[in-house]
Amino acid sequence: MPHIVTEPCLGCRNTVCVTVCPVDCFHEGPDMLYIDPDECIDCGACVPECPEEAIFELGQVPEKWKPYIQINAEKAPGLPVLTEQREPLPGCRSSSPSS
Repeated sequence: MPHIVTEPCLGCRNTVCVTVCPVDCFHEGPDMLYIDPDECIDCGACVPECPEEAIFELGQVPEKWKPYIQINAEKAPGLPVLTEQREPLPGCRSSSPSS
């Protein structure tokens, strides 16, 4: 089962999770990250790295964030692949990569 990026990433886009991904499944949108479910190998390496606690295994996505399953599947393939860490968006509640 692939992993899904959910609402806590919205407005943050903290990219520390992409640095541990062994495949190119993360895609960068203007206000959050997305995981391409066809590329994710379900290794789970990204989950403990996400300071926003926004990434869940498909079967563990909380009910309130289940729409993000379809959102990731639809948006990820059309966005650029991201493989390196970048600064989070301004106002993100987690610390920046340089902290």
